Amino acid sequence: MQMPSERTHRLSFERTLASARQTMLLSEIAHLAIDSFRAAKVRFALTALGMGIGTASLILVVAISATGRQYILSEIQGIGTNLVYLEYAGGGSGAVTNTQSDFLTYDDERSIDENVPAVASSSVVLEMRQAITINGDTHQVLVLGVEPQYRSVRNLVSLSGRFFDEEDETAHGKVADVTEPFARAMFGSADAALGRSFQINGIPFTIIGTFKEKVETFGETEIADQTILIPYFVARYFTGTDNVKEMYFTIRDSGDVENAARQIVAAVHADGRHQPNSVYSFQTMTALISLAGVVVNALTVMLILVAGVTLAVGGVGIMNIMLATVRARTREIGIRKALGATAREIKLQFLMEAVFVSLFGGIIGAVIGLGLPFSVRFFTSYRVPVSGWSAVIGLAASCIVGVVFGTLPAKRAAAMDPIESLRYE
Repeated sequence: MQMPSERTHRLSFERTLASARQTMLLSEIAHLAIDSFRAAKVRFALTALGMGIGTASLILVVAISATGRQYILSEIQGIGTNLVYLEYAGGGSGAVTNTQSDFLTYDDERSIDENVPAVASSSVVLEMRQAITINGDTHQVLVLGVEPQYRSVRNLVSLSGRFFDEEDETAHGKVADVTEPFARAMFGSADAALGRSFQINGIPFTIIGTFKEKVETFGETEIADQTILIPYFVARYFTGTDNVKEMYFTIRDSGDVENAARQIVAAVHADGRHQPNSVYSFQTMTALISLAGVVVNALTVMLILVAGVTLAVGGVGIMNIMLATVRARTREIGIRKALGATAREIKLQFLMEAVFVSLFGGIIGAVIGLGLPFSVRFFTSYRVPVSGWSAVIGLAASCIVGVVFGTLPAKRAAAMDPIESLRYE
């Protein structure tokens, strides 16, 4: 059993040993690291430059990917994220002999509007290839019979004049809206087409407006360059039937699009208006939005990996410079060890120098990476998304790179023999 005096001496010895193992404060080690940078400012700045480029690249990659995502989604929203396209795909009692097709009808649209509460607006589309006469010349164009809601459902933009309305539809007005390419080709400009006339099967129509689609629809559109829109109730006179091949619907809530689309198909088959084996398919923008998100995320990951390679290259530069620094300061390390510095203190000093270099470069890179998007927002009308988290992640990555690539030089400095170090020339 140890006496109280022996226990006291033992505790005193352990405290002395612990003090010998840690003879310098962390602040003193930091001061030593900063003093070494002051002695070699150019080397410090050039080493930090690589980390600055890597950090700035990481932040800019996040900004660019966010901008790309925002642009793609805005383009899709221009088409209509709440849009549902319904068409007759085949089947029916005469499908085998091709003597009869079970097309959609105007009554189907009315039934869908009444039985699917999620539908905000809708329009049938009656397609016809017609020969029209302008100033005695005949031209083959695409004529679409649509309802006034078609403009909002399909996000059409009026360039001049107006789009026909419910009053024109009720009065069975012989009015038309034409595409901008059609107006330029036939009359020279969109404004020149207003008030001009053409004939379909001898019936005169007056052009009251020109239009275009709000955004490109990736080639998936029923509107050709040479297209004329006329009221549906007038267009069906030329076909002699209420049959239509396609309909467009706008859903109130974007979260209900897929469910509403299935309800629309169910409503078409209700009340026995169509054959059980008739097929009606729908398309929505949901799949396109999901695909766009996957593509943007994949590109973001790829660009982040490229930025990570830049950070790694900067880390290799730090490691090489620190190894050269350890070799050049061999006598300094020997003197410090001879004066009582522990291996842990030597290792911590050089590791701290590596972290300081990488962190300084990371701060410069963060300033550049955030400054460029803010400059674009300040000097132009473009609103480039800026993420503060990207700067935080960039700085954290810089510190991690400093620790990882600074460990080897720090271990090599700490493992040096003090006697051999003092002999080094």
